[in-house]
Amino acid sequence: MEDAGNEVRLKLAATFKAFLQKNSTETSLNLYDHLTCLLMKVLDEQPHNAVDVLENMSREVKRGLLKGGQSNLRDLPHPTTAELLAEQQRLLFAQEDATQEEGLVESPLPNVSEVGFYLEQAGVSLGREELQRIFLALKQLVESHGLLRCRLWGKILGTESSYIVAEAEFRGEEEEKTTDEATENEEKGPQEEQGENETDQLPRSTYKAPPVVPKEAIGTGANKFVYYVCKEPGLPWVKLPSVSPAQITAARQIRKFFTGRLDNPIVSYPPFPGNEANYLRAQIARISAGTQVSPHGFYQIREEEGDEDEEAPQDRLEVTPDFEGIPVSKMFESLNTWVHHVQHILKQGRCTWVNPAEKPKAETNEDAEADEEDEEPDEPEPEVGPSLLTPVSEDVELFNTPPWSCRLSSALTSQHGVAVLRSNLWPGACGYACGKKSENVYVGWGVKCTGEGYSLPLPLQPQKEYPSGPEITEALDPSLEEEQALQEALEEEQAAQEEMEESGEEEEDDD
Repeated sequence: MEDAGNEVRLKLAATFKAFLQKNSTETSLNLYDHLTCLLMKVLDEQPHNAVDVLENMSREVKRGLLKGGQSNLRDLPHPTTAELLAEQQRLLFAQEDATQEEGLVESPLPNVSEVGFYLEQAGVSLGREELQRIFLALKQLVESHGLLRCRLWGKILGTESSYIVAEAEFRGEEEEKTTDEATENEEKGPQEEQGENETDQLPRSTYKAPPVVPKEAIGTGANKFVYYVCKEPGLPWVKLPSVSPAQITAARQIRKFFTGRLDNPIVSYPPFPGNEANYLRAQIARISAGTQVSPHGFYQIREEEGDEDEEAPQDRLEVTPDFEGIPVSKMFESLNTWVHHVQHILKQGRCTWVNPAEKPKAETNEDAEADEEDEEPDEPEPEVGPSLLTPVSEDVELFNTPPWSCRLSSALTSQHGVAVLRSNLWPGACGYACGKKSENVYVGWGVKCTGEGYSLPLPLQPQKEYPSGPEITEALDPSLEEEQALQEALEEEQAAQEEMEESGEEEEDDD
């Protein structure tokens, strides 16, 4: 009986101990450990009237355990992407020093708020808040780079993020020229090394690559302006590289959406020479050349000293000071009142045609002996495009679609309306005119309209590995009878020749 009673007591003790060791859901502590620590503290300190200070000692034991490594404070949340962007955009709203003197110099920035108002009338809007942030970002760009003139070119959408594009006049020709010379030297380097290693007797290809079309100089043609892009107002501006004719030619043959990453490689056929930054710059050049329009007489060609030469650039325009504007109703009715004020890009990929077969005088003198052996190539025919300030009514219709659509912002109050011209070949390109005001903007995906559908170009025919001829054509081996007949024929021919030689010697002896 005593053994049974002991077992019951042990089970009850184990049950009570398990209950005391049950952890709290708030502090993760248990009563068993707490009472153990409390009794140890009472025995160690042996306070006077321990029963009166037992509660205070219990609180001190709990506080000591919490200080050891447990905290009820929550961790700070990580900042979101929107909070980080707002922190960067906060710098755009920093007020300048009030004591700064304002000069009478014309501002390099247009009135973006006014442009936004007219764009809203035209049906194109980025939102007033975003336009204000873009204006402050453009102001920051002008102040940091010292630009002479800057305007909002537009916004190109992407699959991951978009590009806000700013157009500016180039300033700093020496820096760009040095970079261009460096790239040219890199391209010429491997060719020179190949010339030095001509001692190998391996067969060489007879294929000659077509001459490279040179890039247009900075400040002219497709490289007349410099473009900066950023993903959001407040983020750093990135300067796009200058565009080459090869990049424009390749961009005309492919269709790619932008991702929003400038270093993203362009995987396409035909292959594109560059990454997304180069492809973006090529598309900007194409869109500008095809969609930048203004009222007739808004711009005039600027003449300077020394422009009597035929090779002088003809793309220097200036706003006509005495332009009075064209009635909105007249601009809506006739496309002859709208003109292109950006040079057309030729099939060569340049705005001004150049003969790629011509070489500089220094190169022609050095390579004169080598050129004598080669055949002279056919002289290519020069390309001629439409001149500046050509009316948009002369544009060619593609895919049974008119290239332009013109409308009024309001048919009810046409006297106060805005004439709007939209491009059907480049969806997203828009230009407006109202009195003496005119501007262009592009908001789209940066892809040209190709009609009902788009089909990839077929690959070229594979080249022949080697020229076919009798010296490399495999023939059947002759049989034994054919070999014997051939040997007998050769012996007879050899004997006939010996007889002829002997008869000739006898005739000489008789003479």
